[in-house]
Amino acid sequence: MDKETLPRWGWLLVGLFAMAILANSINLLVLGPAGLEPEYQVITVITSMAPVLIYIGVWYDEERQVYWENSREHMIGDLIFIVVGAAMGSAIALVPLVDAGVTDLIRDIVAMGAGFMLSWGLFWWRNTELYRQQ
Repeated sequence: MDKETLPRWGWLLVGLFAMAILANSINLLVLGPAGLEPEYQVITVITSMAPVLIYIGVWYDEERQVYWENSREHMIGDLIFIVVGAAMGSAIALVPLVDAGVTDLIRDIVAMGAGFMLSWGLFWWRNTELYRQQ
């Protein structure tokens, strides 16, 4: 993939759209029939989008290219931290809001914020050298 084909926001848009389709397909075909309530299906979408938000920045920024020199095990561990962090953060934020009767839009935005912040925080914690000022 050539970085110059699209600007950063274009790669983000393509990646987020692809993950939204994948997550909603999983919700429709697997999790919905398995009994996951529609209110909680946003967790799947947030969890699938979190790696895109983090890794597009790491891939696109020249000063962060050293990340790709890490071992495959390190990168897989980072991905696990990102996915688990996004799922846990969004679920922790979503559960009390569903019970409180908050509107869908507010609920989803708060869950996205919490999920993305926890996943990025865990990624940063494992890779502080990427974000140090030179």
